[in-house]
Amino acid sequence: MSISILIPAKNEESMIEECLASARWADEVIVLDNGSTDDTKKIVKTHQWVKYFCAEGVLEKYGSRKNKLKSLATGGWLFYLDADERITPLLRNELLRVTKDNNPLAAYAVPRRNFLLGKELKFGGWGNDYVMRLFKKDALIKFIGELHEQAIFDGHFGKLTQALIHYQPVTLEEALAKSVIWSDYEAKLFLAPGINHPTVVWWRVLKMGGLTLWDRLIKKQGFRDGTEGWIESVYQAYHTMIVYLRLWELQQ
Repeated sequence: MSISILIPAKNEESMIEECLASARWADEVIVLDNGSTDDTKKIVKTHQWVKYFCAEGVLEKYGSRKNKLKSLATGGWLFYLDADERITPLLRNELLRVTKDNNPLAAYAVPRRNFLLGKELKFGGWGNDYVMRLFKKDALIKFIGELHEQAIFDGHFGKLTQALIHYQPVTLEEALAKSVIWSDYEAKLFLAPGINHPTVVWWRVLKMGGLTLWDRLIKKQGFRDGTEGWIESVYQAYHTMIVYLRLWELQQ
């Protein structure tokens, strides 16, 4: 069966070029731009083999973006790829092998190697990272969820052995900018209908940040990744506190 690689993107001018290069081998590559204000569109348009679509209005829910991509695809298999991820030659070969005709499985989870500030993280919760990315189009029903979307599909899934490469923000400036965007999404999820989150007070902000730091740095041994592991653990704690501060603001 043919493979469509589907890439949701927004303001990815620093990442999209290498992402597309790693997907060049596929039968079809589609980019769905969710309102970029940088040069993402300009870069994608230089590759005539890429199908570029601009979302009609901003799709706030991540699940909605992936559902839209499915509707645009023509391949028998769909592989969802983020702009900050890369398909290695070994993973490409495995994808070509498992997507041959007569495969009874409906989907595959893919291992992912995570890099921060140029170093691969193997601890702190990053060492056993699997993401559901490959689906038979006919078996994939839909994605649900606003931020951490979940795939609903009909059938059983397997696990691939070759990994995706995932580059987390290259600089601390990029990481902090990302937190501003993501913290707003996450805080609003606490206010969704049916969720009765308690009023945020100052000690809860410190408590949740401290628990995150303990979990990442000590319990999951992030310190074993050296300086980068410490930075990632502290950053995750900072991000958690920003989410709760944003939630406090929304509750006022």
